[in-house]
Amino acid sequence: MASVDIVNVKKSFDRAEILRGVSVAIEDGEFVVLVGPSGCGKSTLLRMIAGLESVTGGEIRIGGDVVNDLQPRDRDIAMVFQNYALYPHMTVADNMAFSLKLRGVARPEIDARVKRAAEILGLTGYLARKPRHLSGGQRQRVAMGRAIVRDPRVFLFDEPLSNLDAKLRVAMRSEIKDLHQRLKTTMIYVTHDQIEAMTMADRIVVMREGAVEQIGGPLELYDAPSNLFVAGFIGSPAMNMLKGRLETGARTGFSAENGIFVPLPANAAPDGLVGRPLVLGIRPEHLRIAHEPSNGFEVVARIVEPTGSETQVTATAKGAEIISLFRERQAIRQGDAFSLEPILGHLFDATSGDRLATISI
Repeated sequence: MASVDIVNVKKSFDRAEILRGVSVAIEDGEFVVLVGPSGCGKSTLLRMIAGLESVTGGEIRIGGDVVNDLQPRDRDIAMVFQNYALYPHMTVADNMAFSLKLRGVARPEIDARVKRAAEILGLTGYLARKPRHLSGGQRQRVAMGRAIVRDPRVFLFDEPLSNLDAKLRVAMRSEIKDLHQRLKTTMIYVTHDQIEAMTMADRIVVMREGAVEQIGGPLELYDAPSNLFVAGFIGSPAMNMLKGRLETGARTGFSAENGIFVPLPANAAPDGLVGRPLVLGIRPEHLRIAHEPSNGFEVVARIVEPTGSETQVTATAKGAEIISLFRERQAIRQGDAFSLEPILGHLFDATSGDRLATISI
């Protein structure tokens, strides 16, 4: 096991700047997920940690040692790719043992490591099979087993679940998290799926356009996003956003540019923000049916999606789409008009996008 320190790392291809001074300190035994939209640089950063891409600037340290110029084989890491890359003519056992054979490890040691990995991953009964006789999830387990037998200091995962169907993805998320809890080895995982990031990580690194937007625990990013990008990227359904200004006086509330007025308690308007261009962000589950219509703003239901445990309602209000999520069952139908009020909201600067305050009602 080892810590991984990414210190002001930069990467350029000709004149194209891919990473712009990324710094992340990953503790020994931590599970860190790099997440962001396509093209944000997360996979490039992972490949640089693995030694598959050169470093233009900055340092990458594994266990305190600078590894910028070390070959991948000398970094004591193991990587699991999006594609399983299994040898079709080899059995599961031989696929898992292949890298150890190349390193000249003694046969008894190879057998012991393969047996241990197979027990951890539930592959004991499949060791004699060829990859073509396995399901997608089983093949991904073999790819993970091939990494486990090496007993590396750091595991790297590059979108390993992208080729699996939705049900298998959910199952494999749990298996990878359980694997980390068993091995206690440092893991760095890349995905574009924020649900994967939220459910698996000790800490999440949110990236955009080659830079880090925010680093923190899943609930920290969800409850206190540092800016509009993180607020919109983390959470499903996404946060509702309204541009406008806070007003006080005859009535206190948020007056949106499209004409929506969100009433707020008199003491809910933070000092210094009244009249300033802002964005009010409200997560769907932080909207409720208003006890009195005057306490909320009117919407008209457009789509009602009951799932059993909750009901998601997509509504319109003066041309804006508002999504609300109710834990209790609601007798709302398409075309119904009703009023919503927030119980929690975030205020962001309309120019910089930085979060300025959280309003609890």
